[in-house]
Amino acid sequence: MSWGESMLWVVAPYVTLVIFIGGLIWRYRYDKFGWTTRSSQLYESPLLRVASPVFHYGLIFVIIGHVTGLLVPLSWTDAIGVSNEAYHANALIWGGLAGLATLVALVLLVYRRRTNGPVFLATTKNDKTMYVVLAASIVAGVVTTVAGFVPSEVSYRTTVAPWFRGVFVLNPDATAMGQASILYKVHTVIGMALFVLFPFSRLVHALSAPITYLFRPYIVYRARSR
Repeated sequence: MSWGESMLWVVAPYVTLVIFIGGLIWRYRYDKFGWTTRSSQLYESPLLRVASPVFHYGLIFVIIGHVTGLLVPLSWTDAIGVSNEAYHANALIWGGLAGLATLVALVLLVYRRRTNGPVFLATTKNDKTMYVVLAASIVAGVVTTVAGFVPSEVSYRTTVAPWFRGVFVLNPDATAMGQASILYKVHTVIGMALFVLFPFSRLVHALSAPITYLFRPYIVYRARSR
């Protein structure tokens, strides 16, 4: 393995985690009021009402697919009687549909942001960078998924997944990752770039939940007497 690949698969993951966690802490402490989606619904609603739910639901299924595919070892699915072929077919079909839906919705969101004047004026350089990296990640994921329909002896479950799990136990299997196809490597590098950008973009709203809203005092509205 080359020195460059060793840096990518051994050093870069931990640099990514440090920036991701440290960036979130910094953002919450020093830019708490900027922790927002900067919603543009006020400027344009009809297209957003369609594209936004499709994008978010599609992304949820994409994330679930990544989590199960990377964290569930091959031996576990074999133990419950799920063949590798059946697992791949199911993952590719549902993952492909979720990825395609997310990509189409993202195209609509970018089209809306580019063609609507007030929405475009509210778009920052940070937003543009985020959209480019996010689009690159989704496109790479869809291409990788489509390429997965071609049978191959080298699977992400024996290359990317062991490396990914090893990162969290401080033992990344760089050799296994080195055997992955170029598509998986490109998708992984773009994914790390997305995590580096995450704390400093509007994507942080994914980690927010209005839990306190459930316990807030009631607001009573009374009609003004004539």
